[in-house]
Amino acid sequence: MIKTTHRDVFTALAANVKRWLQRRVVRVVVVGLMRWLFLSFGLLLLAFALLTVVRAWNTTVWKMAIIAGEYGHYFGLLGIVVICGIVAHATVMESGGGKLHWWLSGGAVVTTLAATVLLFSPSVLAAMIGQRLPAKLAAAFGGRPARSQVVDFGEMFWRRPAVIEVPSTSHVFAHTGTADALALEFYRPRDPAARNFPCVVVVHGGGWDSGDNTQLAEFNHWLAGQGYGVAAISYRLAPAHPWPAQREDTLAAIDWLKTHASELGLDPTRLVLMGRSAGAQIASAVAYGVPDPAVRGVIGLYGVYDMAFVWSISREDDVLNSVKLMNQYLGGEPTATNQAAYDSASAQGLVDPRQTPPTLLMHGTIDTLCWVKHSQRLSARLQEAGVPQALIELPWAVHAFDYNLHGPGGQLTTYAVASFLAAAVGGENQLDR
Repeated sequence: MIKTTHRDVFTALAANVKRWLQRRVVRVVVVGLMRWLFLSFGLLLLAFALLTVVRAWNTTVWKMAIIAGEYGHYFGLLGIVVICGIVAHATVMESGGGKLHWWLSGGAVVTTLAATVLLFSPSVLAAMIGQRLPAKLAAAFGGRPARSQVVDFGEMFWRRPAVIEVPSTSHVFAHTGTADALALEFYRPRDPAARNFPCVVVVHGGGWDSGDNTQLAEFNHWLAGQGYGVAAISYRLAPAHPWPAQREDTLAAIDWLKTHASELGLDPTRLVLMGRSAGAQIASAVAYGVPDPAVRGVIGLYGVYDMAFVWSISREDDVLNSVKLMNQYLGGEPTATNQAAYDSASAQGLVDPRQTPPTLLMHGTIDTLCWVKHSQRLSARLQEAGVPQALIELPWAVHAFDYNLHGPGGQLTTYAVASFLAAAVGGENQLDR
């Protein structure tokens, strides 16, 4: 028989207490660490979500803002999952850490919840805009709605039909055989038997000194899927080629399309010019400044339209160094020497009630690269002149909000463009996504 002494009992008891304390300390540390991690996640997610309401201050933040605005609903779902995890963790696990740990859990829930609300806000705002959009477009341009439901939440999350790519062909249309030779990429409608179809001439962006006609090519494939031909054109870039070289190149592309309309299968009397950013300035200045009955409409996405106004608000320390861009493109501030270039590059001053084609404008309210005021001013001028027009503002959106065709900005863009084209050139308006 083993004899147990009081000392042995005390030693065993002490060992048990020590192990219990060690486990308790480890538990407190681990649980406390988890709550700090939850709070850190909430703060980071909130900082990211704020990009749906705060203007980007550099190009890196701008790219993050595109993700927050057009893909934020996915991060919102993640936020919901994390909130459930925080609540379950705080309820089930007893940390013994006192009020501090409960404050950490509460802070994590509040910050993550605030972030989740902000990340879902673009989808909700898009749906609200979508409720009024059919009537707004019909009042501006006539025609019938593209479809009854403008924004489809299912498409945002899980029902994301792929945009079917169509064959495209490259054609040199200007300065053949020189270093400045320019090509356009032509996309035929998906139906190989299609003939006499309208054509959208797409002018790329890039601050006039960069970019090419491959930008956002998915949109071109989508347009072709709606029954339109698409000509994504190139143009000479500043500073080597200041304005009006870009106007000359766009006109050359239009002339080439008309000349080759029969072999391409398009209707040369039903054209629409569409531009993004710098391309919107070029497209609108060409359509307004060189009236052509064949150009039935203009689509401007986040563009600038009054170059004197652009100069007046340009700064060297803004996101794009607009002073540099304007020096390259128009030769600096307006003077007697370059005033003609300023005038011919500014759609704002070229509006003519008798000849200006119907115009669809879209712009993000918190766009830092191109202020929404540019589109607001042109919209007001067009309305004053009695030209059919519509401006669609996206409160959460920044430059390139149409990057994700299935996101809030992308769905509004495809709907508005489909409705506008159907009214302007009699397209299919089928919104086959």
